[in-house]
Amino acid sequence: MSQLQDKFGRKFHYLRMSITDVCNFKCTYCLPDGYRPDGRQSFLTLSEIENLVAAFGEVGTQKIRITGGEPTLRKDFTDIVRIVADNPNIHTVAMTTNGYRLEKNAKQWYDAGLRRINVSVDSLDPRMFHQITGENKFDEVMRGIDAALEAGFERVKVNAVLLKDLNSKDLPRFLHWIKHTPIDLRFIELMETGLGHDYFKAHHLAGNDIKARLMAEGWLHDRSAVDDGPAQNFSRPDYQGRIGLIMPYAKDFCASCNRLRVSAKGKLHLCLFTESGLDLRDLLQHADQRPELIQRLHSQLAQKEQTHYLHQGITGVTQHLASIGG
Repeated sequence: MSQLQDKFGRKFHYLRMSITDVCNFKCTYCLPDGYRPDGRQSFLTLSEIENLVAAFGEVGTQKIRITGGEPTLRKDFTDIVRIVADNPNIHTVAMTTNGYRLEKNAKQWYDAGLRRINVSVDSLDPRMFHQITGENKFDEVMRGIDAALEAGFERVKVNAVLLKDLNSKDLPRFLHWIKHTPIDLRFIELMETGLGHDYFKAHHLAGNDIKARLMAEGWLHDRSAVDDGPAQNFSRPDYQGRIGLIMPYAKDFCASCNRLRVSAKGKLHLCLFTESGLDLRDLLQHADQRPELIQRLHSQLAQKEQTHYLHQGITGVTQHLASIGG
C-alpha cells in the first residue's frame, strides 16, 4: 500500500504509540493529583501492538516513539521494544520516559533495539525538580541519563516544559550543561490544557521569546530530517549539545506535520490535539486483518484537518505534555 498522506500533501513517517496511561510522577502541568485509573478497557496487548506496528510499517512509517503515561511501568516493556525493533520497515525506535528506571535498564533496552530516548527533566535544581514532578528523584534520573549516554544511544534528548516563575530561571544552567554534554535539549511551550486558564496565564512562557534569545546568542537554525518531530532545532559549533523548541502556538506549526498517534487503548488520533479518536482495536486481533486496517488508516487521513485549534483553547486529549515532546 502507498505512503500515508493527507489531502494537504503531508506524509506521515512517524507514529507515537502509547502503551499505558499510567504514570508514577505527579507533574504540576500534567497530573498534579497523580494518575487515576478509569477502570475501563485494558491497554493494548503484545499481539495487538505487533499487528499495529506491522500495519504502520507497510504504509511508510519509519519511526515509532513508545510513550505513556510512563511506558516503562509495563512489565513487558522490553518485549514491546523488541517487537518494534524487529520490524524491518521501522528504522528508528524511540521512547519518552520520566527516566526513573533508566539507570538500571539502559543497556538492556539498547540491546533490545531501542535507539533514541527522551527524558523529562523540568529543572536542574533538585528542589525545583521535586516541586514540579512531585517526586524526589532528580539524582536517580540524572544517573539514568548518564547510563543512556554510556550505553551508546544514537540520541539522548531531555524534555523540559519551561514555566514562568518556576523553572524559567534554569535556562542558563541548561545551556551550560549541554556545552560539554551531547544532549538534545527540548524546551516545550506550556499549553492551556485541562488544568485551566489560571495555571496557563501564571506560567506560560512564549516559545518565540526563547527563540529570539537563542538567535541573539549565536544559535543557528538547523534543517529538519524527514522523521523529526515538531521541534525547531538549533546548534552552535562550540556546543556539544543542541536545542529544540516545540512551540505549538507558533505560526505554521502544523505545516510540516508528519506524525500520528495511537492511544494505549488502540485509538487513532489524527492530531495530538483532538478530542476523539478512531478505534482500531477491532482490526488488531489477527494478522489477516491487516489489509482492512491499512484501508481504514488511509480513509481516515482524508479527515485530517489542516491545523489544530489550540488558539481557541481546544487541546483535546492532550492533558500530558510529554505526549508532544519530539
